[in-house]
Amino acid sequence: MIKKFEGKNIVITGGASGIGRLMVRSLANKGANVIILDINQSNLDTVVNEIRSDGNKGSGYVCDVGNFDAVEETKNQISAEHGFVEILINNAGIVVGKYFIDLTVDEIERTMRVNAMAGMWTTKVFLPEMIEKNRGHLVNIASSAGMVGVAKMTDYAASKFAHIGFDESLRMELKQMKKNINTTIVTPYFINTGMFEGVKSRFSFLLPILDENKVANKIINAIEKKKERVITPPMVYTLFPLRLLPVPVFDWVANFMGINATMKNFVGRGKESTLP
Repeated sequence: MIKKFEGKNIVITGGASGIGRLMVRSLANKGANVIILDINQSNLDTVVNEIRSDGNKGSGYVCDVGNFDAVEETKNQISAEHGFVEILINNAGIVVGKYFIDLTVDEIERTMRVNAMAGMWTTKVFLPEMIEKNRGHLVNIASSAGMVGVAKMTDYAASKFAHIGFDESLRMELKQMKKNINTTIVTPYFINTGMFEGVKSRFSFLLPILDENKVANKIINAIEKKKERVITPPMVYTLFPLRLLPVPVFDWVANFMGINATMKNFVGRGKESTLP
């Protein structure tokens, strides 16, 4: 049986846990040589061992993707050891979950570096060869928080708004350049990976906390079908027409839906995470 990603080198950041790990396992089962970038050596070793024990190809590199020099150095090592990377999945991310007044400068800078700048840094180093070969796929895992501001997520929302804007502008540039390089932006609601532990949804039948396995499968399906956008759950699509409303009305709707109360009981993992 021909596997969908047979022989393709796929780099995924933050792939040692959460939906990153799920995507890594699935892509490896589909024939890909998965190359994981993460800051957690122990988690990296565990996931790589899982992949190889299944008879699949995978390797891991400890890399702070928020640091351009580290990303460039790791890219050079990957190129030397694996060759051309055809698919890049920018999945790494962190969340703090505080009111802006309580955030430290270091926390804000860290969030912006990992959630926004890291995707630019990895794209900066891997895109040139994609352009040279005129093929490739760039996948950016953002968030619905990149489409609507949420209380206690000022730094996170700002980083995800930036991520979405980066993806959209880059898509336009690649089309202007007439390059056969696909882009996919993913904007999920909260996912049950543990990263947003304690988050509650007021109307769970409309805005459910998403299952990590289903989200991972949606993303991989989007890559296979070269879809440019993945928004989940469908209720998030209503943000587009709601933006046409006067600001007070928009804010009332957001509050009624409980969006600004979702982070009220946020706990998280209590430490830095590398998930979207």
